[in-house]
Amino acid sequence: MKTRRVIAAVASVTVLSLSAAACGGGGGKSSSGGNGTKDAALDSIVNASSKKGGTLNLEDSDVPDSLDPGNTYYGFVQNFSRLYARTLVTFKPAAGKDGLTVVPDLAESLGTPSKDAKTWTYHLRSGLKFEDGTPITSKDVKYAIERSNFAPEALSNGPTYFKAYLEGGDKYKGPYKDKNGLASIATPDDRTIVFHLNQPFADFDYLATFSQTAPVPQAKDDGAKYVQHIVSSGPYKFASYEEGASAALVRNPNWDPKTDPIRKALPDKINVKFKVNPVSIDNDLLADKITADIAGAGVQPQTQPKVLNGKYAKQTDNSYAGATGYMALNLHVAPFDNVHCRKAVQWAVDKQSVIDAMGGSPKGDVATTLLPPSVNGYTKFDEYPSAGHKGDVAKAKDELKQCGKPNGFSTTLTARSDRPSEIAGATAIQNSLKAVGINVDIKQFPSGKYFANFAGVPSYVHQHKLGMMMMAWGADWPTGYGFLDQIIDGSAIKPSGGNNLMELNDPKINAALKAAIGNTDNAARTKAWGDIDKMVADNASVVPLIYRKNLLIRPTSATNVTVTQAYLGMYDYLLLSSSK
Repeated sequence: MKTRRVIAAVASVTVLSLSAAACGGGGGKSSSGGNGTKDAALDSIVNASSKKGGTLNLEDSDVPDSLDPGNTYYGFVQNFSRLYARTLVTFKPAAGKDGLTVVPDLAESLGTPSKDAKTWTYHLRSGLKFEDGTPITSKDVKYAIERSNFAPEALSNGPTYFKAYLEGGDKYKGPYKDKNGLASIATPDDRTIVFHLNQPFADFDYLATFSQTAPVPQAKDDGAKYVQHIVSSGPYKFASYEEGASAALVRNPNWDPKTDPIRKALPDKINVKFKVNPVSIDNDLLADKITADIAGAGVQPQTQPKVLNGKYAKQTDNSYAGATGYMALNLHVAPFDNVHCRKAVQWAVDKQSVIDAMGGSPKGDVATTLLPPSVNGYTKFDEYPSAGHKGDVAKAKDELKQCGKPNGFSTTLTARSDRPSEIAGATAIQNSLKAVGINVDIKQFPSGKYFANFAGVPSYVHQHKLGMMMMAWGADWPTGYGFLDQIIDGSAIKPSGGNNLMELNDPKINAALKAAIGNTDNAARTKAWGDIDKMVADNASVVPLIYRKNLLIRPTSATNVTVTQAYLGMYDYLLLSSSK
């Protein structure tokens, strides 16, 4: 997910466990003294508390793609939205590896698959209600999936899995144009929902964790405007929402904790402020004015020395994000329609300089593959090796000759304006490419609209010749398919809000993805993800840069603090509370 949604562990559906502990909320080890020690929240709950009350204050350097559960793909929104939008199943709020366990949420249990894994059935809990007191039914879940996957004219930001794998999904026009609904999502009664797929899909329970399965009452939906009056199914509801400025959540009186064994809902209020300078966010954390940076990407390079070398070091958690930062080369923008021009860039980039510019080892390790080491299917390889990962000028120049550009060329590289470390990395790339005659113009765009309006819009990319784009991605769930599909499958290319920034649509890669996810042999499926990763490397449209880490800060007032590997290695917002 555009460092939207990240899962960082080796797992598969076959090892999903459901036990009494899994449904207990919290879980894992806990630490209740002081504010813990350095990295304490990686595998324990720091400042554990059962006290109700207090206010969570969160800040964001830009704006989310959307707080609408059906129109988002950012990892921090997937994490945060669980406070007001319950899904069929979700990731257990717990410390360490326990946080990667998928547990029932709206559903009574995990999905029941048919023998061929083409039909999946869920039964909802009884007593579920929206914030206005009306019952939540299976039809509300069905409608939510239909609007989020099949109405790109109104909701363009989310993933496309349901559209790709539901029977008839390629022909259905969405609920705003077709009032009959999609037949392959059946609701035989108000508490049962059945998904009929066009092929076996072994990872379906992971897919059901997406906020796209959070129920939406059709009568209250008005497309893109729904974000202004989201109807809650969780313990909190919106008291106010001012687009681009702020949001405030308060308790939902119609949330019944008896129907929700995983949420403790300790804070009384939750406030979010948007468009705050990222360094100001760091300073607010250090001064204990806020509880967390909601984006969860870690402190800025300017703040890093102060945090690592002083009194704040014991309040830090340097978590692997299960994500890869990379540069996408668009196959439809010259000269990157020529594989040798792409390979010239591969050889020329000084990856170590990129990491140094972003903040050094606390920000991550040099990447040579698209899959990060923490994802099931990762295979270690380096198709473009160089001493110290500093690039190979001679090989880059040879590739330039082969692509007919012996003296180099000019191109554009995009980065997100409110992410200083990304801009610093882009500048390092600009410097290393200049050494081989490739002149780079860096264009900056706000992260909240980066995909919806710019880098994720093919027509805009082509028109403005955006040949190279900074990107970061983590697994939608902890398997190779959960990482790769939405960024390399041709079916994921969309008119806007897309994640396949290369516009990679290779029939062999598409077919390999489809064959692997339909393979019920775990070992063969796992091997396939590494093989596909190598196919992408040979295509040369992705330049892996960094296996990302987040240097997070725990303010002293934060309680129940733990890193969730299910969402970008940020703090788990279902657990997070405050003593203030």
